Amino acid sequence: MSCTPMLQCLALPSVPDDMQDEQRMMNALSPLERPSPLNAVCPRPIPNSYWATPLLLACEYPWTPKNPRKPKLDNLLQAGVRTFIDLTESGELSPYANGNILSGRADLLGIDNTTIEYHRFPIRDRSLPQSVEYMYKVLDVLSDNEKRGRISAVHCRGGIGRTGMVVGCWLVQCGIAKDGQEALEIIAGEWASVEKCIRFPHSPETGPQFDFVKNFRAHA
Repeated sequence: MSCTPMLQCLALPSVPDDMQDEQRMMNALSPLERPSPLNAVCPRPIPNSYWATPLLLACEYPWTPKNPRKPKLDNLLQAGVRTFIDLTESGELSPYANGNILSGRADLLGIDNTTIEYHRFPIRDRSLPQSVEYMYKVLDVLSDNEKRGRISAVHCRGGIGRTGMVVGCWLVQCGIAKDGQEALEIIAGEWASVEKCIRFPHSPETGPQFDFVKNFRAHA
């Protein structure tokens, strides 16, 4: 038996292209015009994920070699994610961008693997970025992908602390939130629907991470 039929049986159905087009159209709306919560109208690829914007998915680490036949990577790719932003440190978890794991999953799904982008901005678990300028570099990648209409996914290990911090800063940077406090309130609303919210009720995870978002200012 070939791998492709097995993959099709195990994976979730792909999000139709017209749904991805709708998400791009929603992204062009003003924050007040967008539906809230987004996860009520945008399909959630995996239980521990949420749409921070129509073009940005926040999620937990999407790969584990313990379950290679049904990887979360497939669900993200089928949801239209083409840019992956990894906040974990080297050696923290089993990598998925090295070798042919990510490109191989794309090939099996019939996705042109040359359209996939991977960016790594390591931040220590439960910690802060080395500087505000470092955060700006992460946000510059998100801005570039948004301008190109690409769907991105940002993740750390659990999708809670580092991921929530980046999402909060992005909501301020792109103008959805007027300040860090409002960004945290938006995250809280979306996080409440995430499966692991019962065990981890807050995102970001630590006090300093919350303060980093509260004090964040957008750059030109």
